[in-house]
Amino acid sequence: MGGASFVRLSVRSGRCAGPGGALGAAMSVFVTRRIPAEGLRVLSQASGCRVQQWDSEEPVPRAELLSRVAGTRGLLCLLSDRIDREVLDAAGPGLKVISTMSVGFDHLALDEIKKRGIRVGYTPDVLTDATAELSVALLLSACRRLLEAAQQVKSGGWTTWKPLWMCGYGLSDSTVGIIGLGRIGQAVARRLKPFGVKKFLYTGSGPKPESAAEFGAEFVPLARLAEESDFVVVTCALTPATQGMCNKDFFSRMKKTSVFVNTSRGAVVNQEDLYDALAQGQIAAAGLDVTTPEPLPTDHPLLSLKNCVILPHIGSATYATRSTMAVLAANNLLAGLRGEPMPHELKL
Repeated sequence: MGGASFVRLSVRSGRCAGPGGALGAAMSVFVTRRIPAEGLRVLSQASGCRVQQWDSEEPVPRAELLSRVAGTRGLLCLLSDRIDREVLDAAGPGLKVISTMSVGFDHLALDEIKKRGIRVGYTPDVLTDATAELSVALLLSACRRLLEAAQQVKSGGWTTWKPLWMCGYGLSDSTVGIIGLGRIGQAVARRLKPFGVKKFLYTGSGPKPESAAEFGAEFVPLARLAEESDFVVVTCALTPATQGMCNKDFFSRMKKTSVFVNTSRGAVVNQEDLYDALAQGQIAAAGLDVTTPEPLPTDHPLLSLKNCVILPHIGSATYATRSTMAVLAANNLLAGLRGEPMPHELKL
């Protein structure tokens, strides 16, 4: 189906109680991907809901999405699903709730969704720790050249112990700059502090003195953060203000020994400018868990660089986190269908 023989559509029927009891007619819900079983179980065990699911690890084809969403009351989607006016039109006026299994929501046409009075649920908080752990792992992989060193072992490049071979940069006595001191930014700082970081800088839409106090972090302009940081970690949301903010000017201000890490959204970074900075030695290394586009083409110039570690957007990829996300997304959807407060609703 949809050109992919390994994809099949699974239709599940269950119950989904409405306010004050069961609804007289079943409400149709579409789930755009195979999600952890715990989340699907929440939907299938509710009463009055007819659940359809695109039962594949791969994204639902656009034509299939437009077809399956028609007449649905609820939509459970992923960050890779572009929910725009075309999808909303295909769904029709009956669509009342969109629940995204993500903390980010830049894939949703929020203005159009608000105009139609559709409620939106999302999954903040639950992926904070997993993403922070991955951010630290990516930073260490980049600054200590772990992937490059492992490849040397496999290729026979490891011949003997050499004083300057495979040397990188350590966190002890360093300055770490965090772009976006929100939940994930704070969790990253909390994990990096025991490494002996000397100073934390941060920038964002405004100072957060209560959050920053735990780390003694100083609020500074973006340019100063770039100039003074030994490590830069990007954990901000993608907004018109942050899109492309890490560009040629930003990288030119960084130290030649500095390391750049992005686990937020790919579009925060101008990737052409990052490539030039890495290739020309303006900065020492970079680690990315997010790119533009996703997946990144295998012939992309960034993948040719030894000093750039790129992961396939796995910040929240622990079994426990993904299961929790699925359950929260399902509960958001059901609460919205019942006309009740969602556990986590995006206020439009």
